[in-house]
Formats: sequence, structure tokens, C-alpha cells
Amino acid sequence: MQTAILDCIAGCMTLCLIGTALGAAEIPLDQRRSDSEYMSADTRAMQSDDTANPGMLAALDGETLWNEKSGATNKSCADCHGDAKTGMKGVAARYPAFFPGQNRPVDLEQRINISRVADQKAAALPAESKDLLALAVYIGLQSRGMPIAVEETAQSKPFIEAGRTIFERRQGQLNLSCAQCHDDNWGKRLGGSLVPQAQPTGYPIYRLEWQKVGSLQRRLRDCMGAMRAEPYAYDTPQLVDLEFFLMWRARGMPMETPAVRP
Repeated sequence: MQTAILDCIAGCMTLCLIGTALGAAEIPLDQRRSDSEYMSADTRAMQSDDTANPGMLAALDGETLWNEKSGATNKSCADCHGDAKTGMKGVAARYPAFFPGQNRPVDLEQRINISRVADQKAAALPAESKDLLALAVYIGLQSRGMPIAVEETAQSKPFIEAGRTIFERRQGQLNLSCAQCHDDNWGKRLGGSLVPQAQPTGYPIYRLEWQKVGSLQRRLRDCMGAMRAEPYAYDTPQLVDLEFFLMWRARGMPMETPAVRP
């Protein structure tokens, strides 16, 4: 493990030096690739087979929670939204989305909690908790195969641009930006592994390293830690803005939730 970490640090520093001479270049829409294309054949097969995809266990838990009455109103998600297979079709593909009640974007997990508090009169589920992730996976599953359709409007554009700024800004002790790896050097090798484009098409994902499902925010925090930067806390505006930009960057790409990654 220590050797792998040292290799990763060395690779990051090499990419950082490359990025000094070359500015970030956004990936053309026709050159975008799902991160699944950088996985082994075995991992791709695991993702494609619902009977082998471990993320489907979270989806089953989410289906149970969808139909479970909760809170002071004693209502379930299904009581308001009906069968998720129809009522939630395409919904996850539109998040993060601008939410007028907060005058800024929220991601899917935050929107679930807004509904729990306002409509079920139940306590919000903690960030990265098993139940919140299960509901997000189940809702995301209903958009699988559909194109990502986040909207850039007059209201949402400033937040997308704020996310872009974070993506392109050097940070941490390695003085590295997300864009230097995932815009400028995708397809090259880092620590023995191919650098993906970081397209967020399958979240929440089941990550073999984690042995469980996790949110896009968790993955972003892990990357910041790898750059030796201080990660933003869960649900901070900066993380949601970064999610918003990444989903906009992946617009039109098909949803894969629940994806499987190494």
C-alpha cells in the first residue's frame, strides 16, 4: 500500500510539471469517455450484470426505504411520488439542480433530505449514511441509460462556473488541479493506472476499494486528500458547485448508476 501511495504521489508531481507548460483544455463533447472504459474487463462485466453488481444490493435497500412510511406524517416516498420506476425516471439525470427554496443548487442526496424534512417531517439522513446512499442509488437506477440533462440557466450558470473554477484551480501541497489530470492527461498512466476523464456518470457508485457504495462528494474529497489539499466538508456549497460543473461537463452522457469502479 505504501509503495502504491508513493507511486501515486510521484505520478501526480509529474503531471503537475506537465501542466505548468500546458493549460487546461476542456474535452470536446465527441471525445468524452465513461470511466468504465478505463476498467478491467472483469469490472465492466460486474457492472453490467445486475446479479453480480454489488451496488444493486444498495438499490434493493433503497426500494424498501422508498416504500417505508416515516416521520410525523407517517408517509412514504411512494405515497407522494408513486412507483419510482415511473415517477423518478430521469430525475437523477437532472441533478444537481437549482432549488429556489435555498437560492442555490442542491444535489440529489440533499434533495432527498429536503423532502424528508418538509414532506415526511422526518429527520434528515446523515451525509454518506447507508440509508441516504441507498435511496440515492435506487432513484439513480431509474435514470440508468438516460442522458445527463443538468440545465445551464441564468440562475444556475454562476454556480456551474464556480465549480469550474474549483476544478481548474491548483490546490494542496502537490499544487495540482483536477483539470491537469482529467482534462489534460486522461488516457495516460498515473501510478500504473490509466487516468480517466472523471465523468460522474454512475454515482452513487460501488467502489471496490471502499467495499461499499459512496457518493460523488466522497470521491471528490478523496481526490482532494490525494492532492494533499484540505477537503471541503460534506454538503458545503463548494462541493455541490463542483458536482454541478462535473455533471454539466458530462451532459448528454448516459447514466450508469450504480456504477462499479476499482
